Amino acid sequence: MKPLLEIRDLHARVEGQVILKGVNLTLDEGRIHAVMGRNGSGKSTLANVLMGSPFYDVTEGQILFKGRNITNEDVTTRARMGMFLGFQYPVEIAGVRIYDFLKTLYNTKTGNTVKPKEFRAIISDLMDTLDMEHEVMGRGLNEGFSGGEKKKLEVLQLLLLQPELAILDETDSGLDVDALQTVSWGIKKAVEQGTRVLIITHYIRILDYLSPDRVHILLDGKIVASDGPQLAQKIDTRGYEWLETSGA
Repeated sequence: MKPLLEIRDLHARVEGQVILKGVNLTLDEGRIHAVMGRNGSGKSTLANVLMGSPFYDVTEGQILFKGRNITNEDVTTRARMGMFLGFQYPVEIAGVRIYDFLKTLYNTKTGNTVKPKEFRAIISDLMDTLDMEHEVMGRGLNEGFSGGEKKKLEVLQLLLLQPELAILDETDSGLDVDALQTVSWGIKKAVEQGTRVLIITHYIRILDYLSPDRVHILLDGKIVASDGPQLAQKIDTRGYEWLETSGA
């Protein structure tokens, strides 16, 4: 069976600056993979490049999803194939009502026009599981939201769309303990529904809740180590410097 995602010698730059310098990574066994690294190591660049952001230039290498080369495919094509990106900093879009936004996403995903009563029931159940106030459905997308509210809305979209692969870029940033627990529960629920997760993070705290199958360390634009969850524990204890000095 082909790996769900395979990254081969991926090089990428943004605004002329080289960020990714030969990333190799395969998502085969396991439901949750984590990518850890320092600030500036290329983690968010990797997430955006995988999803096909037009602001990044792939200069070398390939991205294969379900065995298909998607290196030059646009964001829409990748999304329709089953990829999802949770943003580190979800943007506010005034005037776009959350209810309408989610209903459009759902209709596009299913290829059907869901009846309002049916959709409200679907959304209400998901919001209850994420401890979200139902009144937010009438607000503009992320408008006036706290960091925790934005991340819960990202996970709500994840549960609604049930993609094959979710790339989550620092979903834990800006969350208090309660919000972190709720968001982690939502991610685990998505995994139970069949979604594979590639979560990008600085810290081990969300990994304590998610128990990743594999952990990959990205330093200076390259994956320098991959192992089981014990690798995250080692990073938490020793930092990243030992990887550089060991030549891993």
